[in-house]
Amino acid sequence: MQTLKHKGIAVLLTGIMLAALLLAGCTSADTARRMRMGVAGEGGVYHAFGEGFAALENDSGNGAVELKNTAGSAANLRLLMGDYLQLAVAQADLVQDAYEQSGIFQDEEMENKFCAVAALYTEACQVIVRADSDIQSVEELQGKTVSIGAEESGSEQNAWQILSAYGLNEKLVETINLNYEDAAAQLKAGRIDAMFITAGAPSAVVTALAEDCGIRLLCVDGAAAKRLQDSCSSYSVCTIPAGTYPGQEEEVQTVGVKAVLLASAALPEKQVEQLTKLLFDGRENLSTQLGIRLDTEAEATEGVGIPFHKGAAAYYKTADITVAS
Repeated sequence: MQTLKHKGIAVLLTGIMLAALLLAGCTSADTARRMRMGVAGEGGVYHAFGEGFAALENDSGNGAVELKNTAGSAANLRLLMGDYLQLAVAQADLVQDAYEQSGIFQDEEMENKFCAVAALYTEACQVIVRADSDIQSVEELQGKTVSIGAEESGSEQNAWQILSAYGLNEKLVETINLNYEDAAAQLKAGRIDAMFITAGAPSAVVTALAEDCGIRLLCVDGAAAKRLQDSCSSYSVCTIPAGTYPGQEEEVQTVGVKAVLLASAALPEKQVEQLTKLLFDGRENLSTQLGIRLDTEAEATEGVGIPFHKGAAAYYKTADITVAS
């Protein structure tokens, strides 16, 4: 049974869909002239990627991209399924849940009218404490106050799964929902003991926190990491190299999930093929702008979990890569 919250979202999306249809009046069979792209809030990697990618696209003549700040992956997926967005970035694990109508999407009656364009990079699941904290491992979060990310965010889902993999639950850990900026401020002030963030590393928020008060990253490895990978195919082993953040002298082992660029299934095939080509043509410059290495064509087809848009598949075929579409 849908919650009142999700019913409200459905009503809102109905109105948004009508507006989107009116705005699409200038769309040709080959090109959607205006594409809304969901990228989460300012200061995050999604937003920074969106800015760089939109600038490339808007200079290409392949259609204009308008960025939309959202609450993150779950919101992007709902707005994409509701036809308000034509492009979006979201975590692979939530992408698969939305496509299969499982997890937080299990009670929602919306069509999965979206496809993958490319995996962009691996988002590391980062568990952060202050450098002066006596907490040395995830197990030692028992009895502590921990930010697990914004409500219904990818970070929240990953945080609960990681805590569970270490035998911790809501009775053993006091959790609060804070966005990254608020969580960093609370950790700096000593009001919380740790924070979870799933993001490309380095994250600007974590870098600033490391400069302000010093941080330490906890490992997510061993049997717990294996349990996570066994329970969810979207997880992969991930290493945060030494020196990623100020004062970080040793590499940190954790798990990660892919950030995935998605497109509405209604976008014309030729346009998405051109979008995909543009992404990889601009890959090196985008990587430099973000400070995060973006995936190559071969890497971009791994860890996605849903079919690719026919336009993206056509591009990958030119690189001798076959994907399901």
